[in-house]
Amino acid sequence: MAGPGFAVLDFETTGLFAGGHDRVVEVAVVHVSDAGRVTGQWETLVNPQRDLGAQHIHGIRSADILDAPTFAAIAPHLVELLGGRVLVAHNASFDLRFLLAELSRAGYPPASVLDIEHLCTMQLARDFIPGAGRSLADCCAAFDIELEHAHRASVDAAATARLLGEYIAASEGSELWNDTLDRALDTVWPTLARQTVLDEVWRAREATAASSDTLTFLQRIAEKLPEFGGPAEHQNYWALLDQCLLDRQLSVHEANSLVRVADELSISRSTCERLHIEYFEAVVNVAWSDGVLTLDEIADLTAVATLLGLPAVYVAAAVEPPPKSAGRHAAPLDADGLGLDGSASPRSAGGFRLEVGDYVVLTGDMRRSREDWHRELEQRGFVPRPAISKKVKLVVASDPDSLSGKARKARDYGIAIVNETGLERLLSGNT
Repeated sequence: MAGPGFAVLDFETTGLFAGGHDRVVEVAVVHVSDAGRVTGQWETLVNPQRDLGAQHIHGIRSADILDAPTFAAIAPHLVELLGGRVLVAHNASFDLRFLLAELSRAGYPPASVLDIEHLCTMQLARDFIPGAGRSLADCCAAFDIELEHAHRASVDAAATARLLGEYIAASEGSELWNDTLDRALDTVWPTLARQTVLDEVWRAREATAASSDTLTFLQRIAEKLPEFGGPAEHQNYWALLDQCLLDRQLSVHEANSLVRVADELSISRSTCERLHIEYFEAVVNVAWSDGVLTLDEIADLTAVATLLGLPAVYVAAAVEPPPKSAGRHAAPLDADGLGLDGSASPRSAGGFRLEVGDYVVLTGDMRRSREDWHRELEQRGFVPRPAISKKVKLVVASDPDSLSGKARKARDYGIAIVNETGLERLLSGNT
């Protein structure tokens, strides 16, 4: 008697080497009956507790996986979904190697690929679609199976499940399927105790994606009555804000830092909103300092206003030329960065600058090669370094929310982290 069916599995990973440093970042499972009909689907992002590798391929951001479960957390559920079924994947040897490596890290007894009853839709293509390509896209095209947004685990697993269904339909009466389903029933999967139900652990990509609504961090800042933050505290908040907006992107870690600092400095949400307005006005002053506002500067002002949660009317007012008689001028500052009336004012907008001799560390996959960036940094008088120390001025990460060891250490030391675009902006400001 045939078993319960097939379990189609697909992983997205940080790289190609299961036994080394690479880890799973997304998993999808699709149950398929012995007749080739889809009977269930599950997917989740996985926090690999390291950087995400080739993000341009799988499209997963560090912000997406900050609250995602680890593989160890999903392993008991995953094993339950696979138990008693024939495991199916496109290029099955790849997915099986990662499955076994991750299960081993999670405390499961070591096993071999040969111990798991499995089928590979890529290998089966030689029998069912001879002459076609071996990629999933090629195989799906042969059966007119839709494959949009490839390199997402749920999409690839669903397409592989449909491909399996086409194979089964094309071989009606074949004993191939029943024989392998029967053998799968004899495969004993080890189990580990689980503490939660599946739906409480697994998180699909949309469920864990960080919100792009930058008002969220403002809403998390408490209203304080009375409020104890004064001019010096406001200046400290501006300094952090300046650092967070270097690359005109507000990462989850940076938003959390702003909320934490506002609380530590006893600055209320309403005061933060006022500080954001004054910071924006300082950015506007810098943009108009040469008397001309370019399209790039307008785009920059729009980006800053959006990140600060300011309404569009502030940008509309900012792009209007100042009266010639008045002009726009930042509030005058004394030596401590305070207004001459004793109030705090932003020392500068975009005041963070790289100085000759500053140490810079790069981490993650960049658009430009690491060697190319190092060469340019050295030509400009900066010092690329391979590792983090407290002497480092700036860390450049392909993803500012990176969980790489370098990025984590930089946050511990309070070192500014920007993306590649942020580095380009800083270098253009240093010319």
